[in-house]
Amino acid sequence: MEKRRVERGRRRAREFETFVAGAAGRLLHAATLLTGDRREAERLLTAALARTYADWDRLRGEDPYDRARQELAVRFARRAWRYRRPRGGLLDRLTPHERLILVLRLYEGVAEEQTAARLGLPAERVRAVCARSIAALRSRSPRAPDHGPDRDPGHGPKRRPERRPDRGPERGRRPAERTSAAGPAGAGA
Repeated sequence: MEKRRVERGRRRAREFETFVAGAAGRLLHAATLLTGDRREAERLLTAALARTYADWDRLRGEDPYDRARQELAVRFARRAWRYRRPRGGLLDRLTPHERLILVLRLYEGVAEEQTAARLGLPAERVRAVCARSIAALRSRSPRAPDHGPDRDPGHGPKRRPERRPDRGPERGRRPAERTSAAGPAGAGA
């Protein structure tokens, strides 16, 4: 009996080591995207993997990568207040909540419905936050091309106001007041 339990523990450890060898790099990158700091990402990932290992026997056919990713997201969400300090990365412009949704949706490829269910949000909210975050990153990207003074980003050449020859110093007056510089005929001005 004892021998069987020891062998099961060894098998469990080998399976988990194999899983970590294959998934740790991607999970660490996701954690780094979330936290913006390699050291914090390693701490977050270590805690998520420890929880995954503790639940290893109870997975029963569930994908361990999904479980580790979910644990990573939960732990990040619980500690999101820690990750508000800007660290110079592109995703630092986003709130921790927006970062979490963006990383799950775009980097990890989790479906909208699954992301919404994991975070306890409606799918429409996840879709809106993701779209808003992408728009924010595009509008403030440090690698955006220089558009110069005569360009309006994303809208082609900047339109200069047209000068109409019929509009001189009377500009801004209503049509009834534009009759002549001396005023309307018969006025005593």
